[in-house]
Amino acid sequence: MAAWFTGRRAGGDRILATLPFFHIYGLTVCCLYALATASTQILLPRFDPLATLKAIHRWRPRLFPGAPVMYATLLAHPDLRRYDLRSIEACISGAAPLPEPVQVEFERVTGGRLVEGYGLTEASPVTHCNPIHGRRKLGSIGLPFPSTEAVVVDPETRRRILPPGEPGELLIRGPQVMAGYWNRPDETAATLNDGWLATGDIATVDEEGFFRIVDRRKDLIKVSGVNVYPREVEDVLLDHPAVAEAAVIGVSHPIRGEVPKAFVVLRPGATVSDADLLAHCRANLAPYKVPAAIEFRTELPRTFVGKVLRRVLAEEEAARAEPSKG
Repeated sequence: MAAWFTGRRAGGDRILATLPFFHIYGLTVCCLYALATASTQILLPRFDPLATLKAIHRWRPRLFPGAPVMYATLLAHPDLRRYDLRSIEACISGAAPLPEPVQVEFERVTGGRLVEGYGLTEASPVTHCNPIHGRRKLGSIGLPFPSTEAVVVDPETRRRILPPGEPGELLIRGPQVMAGYWNRPDETAATLNDGWLATGDIATVDEEGFFRIVDRRKDLIKVSGVNVYPREVEDVLLDHPAVAEAAVIGVSHPIRGEVPKAFVVLRPGATVSDADLLAHCRANLAPYKVPAAIEFRTELPRTFVGKVLRRVLAEEEAARAEPSKG
């Protein structure tokens, strides 16, 4: 990580630490990196938008690791213009896909660089990132870190390496990959093979070695036997000007097996009907990818670092579908 943060100060950086240290992302990127580079940690007990704006304005951090929801929330804050954020030079976004509009606007406001990276707990956690200085690709997780190998393979066999552009499961091998799960040999054997870590994420790689995450393998929706990736549907919904957040899951269907269902949070003051959003989806998606239903929410369930919990939405939907007892 220290090699990735080029242009570090001789006396160490100032790092805004809003990520929780009990999470592998915050522990490594905010805490251990700061210790390894003799950097100052600007500690906040939790992510609070106003407190974060004040901390940036007062303490002038250069680095701000975070999650997309953090950057988006700051941009939407009514007092944003009152605070100077231009000390920020570099941000690495993780835990969830980074929307391009958020990336572009946050860079405009701060004058710094906001790039997307990727990792998972089993890899300590960082494995990929876009270059902070130099060429990057919006929408990608970037290139593998130094000494890290990554391939996209057929998800069924995990042996055949797929050509550029074809989606498959992402495998990773490198010094940061875990030795195994503690006292769980069966799970270890299912996840590690000859040092290669099966991430469970569906990805693609292009001819230049930039990787993109398509979706989680377990979140794949099978509509009449055809694969639908929730993220593709979510991206189309997010393109609508009224939509602030979107999450898509598969729900049971008597004929097609599964169909997509979307959960949507609107931008403040925006109004739109489910019929309008479905028409937007029909204009931009194949018919079998269009959600069967759209449910409006005031917020989506998230982890502490801002990742949307599709699992919780699926559990809620399954509970609704159960016949009432009594």
